[in-house]
Amino acid sequence: MTSIFDSNGKNIPCTVIEAGPCVVTQVKTEEKDGYAAVQLAYDEKKEKHTSGALKGHFEKAKTTPKRKLVEFPNDFKKELRLGDTVTVSDIFDPSLIDWVDVSGISKGKGFQGVVRRYGFAGASRSHGQYHKLRAPGSLGASATPSRVFKGKKMPGRMGGEKVKVLNLRVMKIIPENNLVVVKGSIPGAPGSYVILEV
Repeated sequence: MTSIFDSNGKNIPCTVIEAGPCVVTQVKTEEKDGYAAVQLAYDEKKEKHTSGALKGHFEKAKTTPKRKLVEFPNDFKKELRLGDTVTVSDIFDPSLIDWVDVSGISKGKGFQGVVRRYGFAGASRSHGQYHKLRAPGSLGASATPSRVFKGKKMPGRMGGEKVKVLNLRVMKIIPENNLVVVKGSIPGAPGSYVILEV
């Protein structure tokens, strides 16, 4: 994350995303596959860490092995062919203000209690409370239903889930480095993969 100043001198917190170059490694069509889609590959990978099947897949597109393969609906502005390179300037127009949705895997926070995981208030801090300040409290009735309902908010693993942040404003485009600067924060740790949807 970083921050930039707008025309009024206001400091705006932003996230810098490297969004390319992406190589088209497969084009799916209605006739052959039953739906239209484009598979994009990103981030260089050593050939020795690539399976034989994927090596052949990348050779068809005349590109080196990549770490991340993602399929998108084929609604790009220009027609994409196998082996084409998609850059930031192909998708974003620097003269227009664009809005994007960003999805990624959120930071894992380990095993957490109900106070941190769901925002429970906890018990009162008086009248001889002992080790019960952050406990969830009663879980349900006794004889009926004689069980705990599925979906009950209880302690457990927090984070590490797919999260989508909607309507982030694109503040700046840096085409020479394939960088997109969006207002606010995005899911995931620094250096993790995210998907931008315009």
